[in-house]
Amino acid sequence: MKEKVLKFGKQQSIKEDWILKDINLAIEKGEATALVGRNGSGKSTLLKIMTRILFPDTGTLKINGRVSSLLELGAGFHPDFTGLENIYMNASILGLSKKEIDTKLNDIIAFSELEEYIYQPVRIYSSGMYMRLAFSVAISVDPDILLIDEVLAVGDNAFQKKCIEKIKELKGQGKTIVIVTHDNSMVEKICDRAVWINNGEIHADGLPRDIIMQYMAFLSKEEDKRLLKNNTVNSSDSNIIDSSEELAIQSTKTGDISLVSRTGNKKAEIVDVWFSDFKGDRKQNFNTGDSIIININYRINEKTNSTVFGVGFFTSDKIYCYGTNTHIDRFKVAGDLPVEGTVLFKIDKLMLLPGVYKLDVAVHHENGEPYDYVTSAYSFQVSSDITDVGVVRLEHTWEIGD
Repeated sequence: MKEKVLKFGKQQSIKEDWILKDINLAIEKGEATALVGRNGSGKSTLLKIMTRILFPDTGTLKINGRVSSLLELGAGFHPDFTGLENIYMNASILGLSKKEIDTKLNDIIAFSELEEYIYQPVRIYSSGMYMRLAFSVAISVDPDILLIDEVLAVGDNAFQKKCIEKIKELKGQGKTIVIVTHDNSMVEKICDRAVWINNGEIHADGLPRDIIMQYMAFLSKEEDKRLLKNNTVNSSDSNIIDSSEELAIQSTKTGDISLVSRTGNKKAEIVDVWFSDFKGDRKQNFNTGDSIIININYRINEKTNSTVFGVGFFTSDKIYCYGTNTHIDRFKVAGDLPVEGTVLFKIDKLMLLPGVYKLDVAVHHENGEPYDYVTSAYSFQVSSDITDVGVVRLEHTWEIGD
C-alpha cells in the first residue's frame, strides 16, 4: 500500500520472475539425491519447499516421514541462549519431546565435540561451531528424510569427514537424503542420483557421475567464454578462486590475492597464476590427456642468489596428488632473474581423472627459506568420458597370459 501511495500516478513496470517452474520430481525412500547447479538456480528454494518453509504457488508437495533439515547456519538457534539451551529448543522444534532430548543429550554433545562451550551463549560460536551443533541436533531426531543445504562446507576437514560418514550410516539405514552442494566429490561419494537445476528448471537427472560431467562441461564452456571476453577487454585479470562459490571459477583482480592463504617474507612473490593450453589460450577446463601450461607471474622484491619455484596439486577434498619444484627437477633458475616475469610449468599429458583440482604455488630459497607460498588459491577442472576411478590414470594395457 505504501508503494502504491508513494508511486501514485507514476508509470510502474513490474516484472514477474519464477524462481522454480515445471518441477516434476519424485525421490524414493532410501534414495540419496544431490541437487546441483549454479548459485541462484533455485536449489535452496526447492529444498525450502521440501521442508515446508515455503509453499508452491501452483502444484503439490507430498512428503511421507519425519523431516530434519540443515538449511542455514543458526536457523532455529537463539544467539543469547547457551548451546545446551539451543539443543533443547532446536530439537523440540524438530519434533522431539523433552524426555527424548534428555535421552539423546549426551550423544548430541559428544558428536558436536563442543563440551567446553556447551554452557556458553552461541553468539560467541564460530560458523564451524554453529554447524557442529546444528548437524548434531539434526541427526539426533532420527529423521526419515534429511535435507542439507551446503552448510557442511564451513566445517573443518576432520569434522566434514565425520559428518559424511554419519550421512553414509543414515543412508545405510534406509533414510532419504537430499543434499544441495557444489562439492562434486561429495555427490559421487554419497549420492545415488543427481538432479541439475538450471534457471529454475530441471535440466538433467541421472547418475551422479553423468550429471556432474555434463554440469562441469557446461561450466567450463561458460568460463571459457568469460575468459575470452576478459582477455579481450583486460588481459591482466587473474583467476584467483573464492572456494565458497560454485565451480564456475570466479576471476578477480590481481590485487585480491592478498586475501587468500599465503605465507612468506615476500623477497619474491607470486603475482598471478593462470592456466592455458599449448597455444596460449586461457582455459579452466581440460580433458584427461590434454596438454596444460601453468603460467606463474612473479615479482622479485629483493635480490636473491637462489630462487626455486614449485607447484602442488590437490583434489577438492585436500588429497595431495603431486608436487615438485625447479630444484627437485634440477632446472636451474638464474640468480639474476628479471624483476618481473613468468615461469611456465608444462605438462604434455594431464593424466588426472575428472574432478576439480586445487593448486598450491610457491617461490622460495634453495635452503627452504619461504618467499611466498599461496595455498589453494587457484583451481582448474578436468573432464573425461572415461569411467576409471581414483585420481590419476595410469597408462596401461591388458593381455591374456599363456
